[in-house]
Amino acid sequence: MAKKEIKIQNIVATTSLDQDVPLVKLAETLPNTEYNPEQFPGLVMRIKEPKTSALVFSSGRIVCTGAKSMTKVREAINAIIKNVAKIKIRVKGVPKIQVQNMVASGSVGMDLNLNKLAMDMENTEYEPEQFPGLVYKLPGTRATFLLFSNGKIVCTGTKSEKDLHAAVDKLIVILKKFNKGKK
Repeated sequence: MAKKEIKIQNIVATTSLDQDVPLVKLAETLPNTEYNPEQFPGLVMRIKEPKTSALVFSSGRIVCTGAKSMTKVREAINAIIKNVAKIKIRVKGVPKIQVQNMVASGSVGMDLNLNKLAMDMENTEYEPEQFPGLVYKLPGTRATFLLFSNGKIVCTGTKSEKDLHAAVDKLIVILKKFNKGKK
């Protein structure tokens, strides 16, 4: 039985503070920010704990990236709320967090013959001269995988841990079917 390993590396999540945020004032008050409205309309806020970054827009919309768990996403959003409180912006209620993407890496526990998989499977892209990994879009899901000959994988496109694990399990079943007669 192939031993599956998978670990979340990054979660991209969005939320809204449901009120406008004066970004110039926020940038002037907080040291851990970058704001250059001529180049980009959002303020970049770096959070030390958990180590994450957020884009804060004047509408109150937030894109948070860098967290490795939903707990850490919530902690980062709470840190942002504390930071905007420093410029007298009070957030009423608990912001609803939506996961936009998860990136995970791991292993399917078996060597992979990428040339054979590229020939036999649909929804693949493989150009070994340009990049050593095979790109595989898992049908019926949002998951896209990078597969490497040593069995290491990267998965992107899922929005929950449940979907992530289901996609990896489905991938392993497909790989076992097509990966007979390795290298």
